[in-house]
Amino acid sequence: MTCIDPGWERRTISFMNVGMLVLAAGSGSRFGGDIPKQYVNVAGKPLLVHTLHALAQEPRIQVVQLVLSEGDNRFADAVAGEEFSFRLLSPVTGGPSRSISMLNGMTALPESVDMVAVHDAARPMPTPALLADVLDMAERFGAAIPGIEVADTIKRIDERGRVLETPDRRRLRAVQTPQVARRDWFEEALALEAERLSSHTDDASLLEAAGFPVHISRGDAMNRKVTRPEDMDWLRTMLNRISEQHL
Repeated sequence: MTCIDPGWERRTISFMNVGMLVLAAGSGSRFGGDIPKQYVNVAGKPLLVHTLHALAQEPRIQVVQLVLSEGDNRFADAVAGEEFSFRLLSPVTGGPSRSISMLNGMTALPESVDMVAVHDAARPMPTPALLADVLDMAERFGAAIPGIEVADTIKRIDERGRVLETPDRRRLRAVQTPQVARRDWFEEALALEAERLSSHTDDASLLEAAGFPVHISRGDAMNRKVTRPEDMDWLRTMLNRISEQHL
């Protein structure tokens, strides 16, 4: 009988050269306020810094490339004095759509990066298990995104609000980030969809449109995107609870 070493897959995966794009170029119109939400101070640090420290829990992430909005001059002060396990590259400027921001960020990654992960700056609490699982799945299948089951019944409607159908929610997932794929897949998808980049609201839809298979890994309710002020209240509560647990 052949004995399979249970650590074999993990050691193979450890040779991945993972580059993480952190997208922070959005307008944040739903959040409001004078300060972009990624720089709002919560539990002693800007939201963006909490995101970066959460990503640092995954040792396979070797470099992180921030993609910021034009004229953003807050980043340097936000990360001053912070230390991370990955190499934090100089930020680049994003574009008018998510896909163009992603393209700008990916172009700036070192050539050694062969697996690209794309994460929302406003998702500050991806767990180590979530990060490990999505990278494992991407290594195995080429592309993966974390997703959680949909609890509510979903209706598809027309432009007048009339219900057209009720999809089977057992086949639906609410997807999160980081969304991960082979670099060459992302590059080919970006080239094929060059005329339609503004129509893609997430990174995986680029791959889907180009015909690449995307698999779902395990999402996590804690991997919540801060969109409105009440989300910041939730984040503050969670961070304070974690801090108390470590006292």
